[in-house]
Amino acid sequence: MKTALLAAGLATTLVTAAVAAPEKYVLDPSHSQIVFSYNHLGYSTNWGMFSGFEGEIMFDQEDPASSSVSVSMPLKSMITGWDDRFNHFMSPDFFGAMDEDMVTFTSTGIEVTGETTAKITGDLSMNGETASVVLDAVLNKAGAHPMAGKDWAGFSASTTILRSDYGVGQFAPFTSDEVEVMISIEAMKAE
Repeated sequence: MKTALLAAGLATTLVTAAVAAPEKYVLDPSHSQIVFSYNHLGYSTNWGMFSGFEGEIMFDQEDPASSSVSVSMPLKSMITGWDDRFNHFMSPDFFGAMDEDMVTFTSTGIEVTGETTAKITGDLSMNGETASVVLDAVLNKAGAHPMAGKDWAGFSASTTILRSDYGVGQFAPFTSDEVEVMISIEAMKAE
């Protein structure tokens, strides 16, 4: 009898594990940043940042390839460190941005490359243009958050994009067409 109960319990556990699905995590805007940099005429590297954005991750720690991510942020939430540079970026020379203009990323596939690494392919949209990008991603940590008392996950990623793919290639190649992007995000398990 004990053997039958044990076998039934084990079978239930295996079936439950086999049908486990990704769980929803929402970005923690206070601990998530996207930093970008580009070369200015060979004289300097200029930096900018997005912070306080929104998004969600459908995270399956057992089968990361079945996970997904979507993020959106207002273009005008860009931080350049200098008002005149920001205003120039928002001008018709570059984005010609309106208040409602968004930058979005939606994953289209994940290739697991190691125990904590993956390549996340997705569609990056801004300025009315969409192009596919590949993020080199790392799972920094996943588990119970010591202060929040719920499951939490942290990820880092990087990629290089061509700004001309998004219709903002003004002054290239003098000002680099290539933009290096570094991402660091935290996400909390949704209620």
